[in-house]
Amino acid sequence: YCFLFLVFYLVMIYSDYTGYPFPTAPPVDPFAKIRVDDCGKTKGCFRYGKPGCNAETCDYFLSYRRIGADVEFELSADTDGWVAVGFSSDKKMGGDDVMACVHDDNGRVRIQHFYNVGQWAKEIQRNPARDEEGVFENSRVTCRFKRPVYVPREETIVDLHLSWYYLFAWGPAIQGSITRHDIDSPPVSERVVSIYKYEDIFMPSAAYQTFSSPFCLLLIVALTFYLLMGTP
Repeated sequence: YCFLFLVFYLVMIYSDYTGYPFPTAPPVDPFAKIRVDDCGKTKGCFRYGKPGCNAETCDYFLSYRRIGADVEFELSADTDGWVAVGFSSDKKMGGDDVMACVHDDNGRVRIQHFYNVGQWAKEIQRNPARDEEGVFENSRVTCRFKRPVYVPREETIVDLHLSWYYLFAWGPAIQGSITRHDIDSPPVSERVVSIYKYEDIFMPSAAYQTFSSPFCLLLIVALTFYLLMGTP
């Protein structure tokens, strides 16, 4: 017995000094970047911000696509707190099913489920999200998750095979809890969204809306005509 113990002891010592391969945790897969060249083809996208922006440069970005009985969502926003999408029967906040990706104090991005009660978001313990992943990089919160297309009738979880207005919002978080969104009037889809129709929709942020209004266009045309024709 002493001889066997000695052999075992020598093997253990030798293993420590020769780098014996002890079991290690499997590596964590890096977050796959959001592809925007698929927008309007194999998934629907909404971009809010500077013209020509993508998932890494838009103020807010969302994509959706059907995968079997699920819908996969990808969200990204220029924030260190949270980014969310709400499903609403109208264009106003209140009575909405909301999925939010929240950056907490530990550096993780968690997917949470909320229900808008008036202007206040109440977290709902029943969370339909699965296959969740998220990352906080380059001052942006980005996430990806799936949720079922169809769910049994429930007030706080909408049926995604129906069409809804999409509410887009993002803002700061305090100790992993969401606070008021960054802008007073967050963007909303112009019309109801169907998960069975893939479009690539761009919405200019406030900084790029000035010259798109009819009044400003008319003013520009008038000034151009005045300069070309000269004064009397």
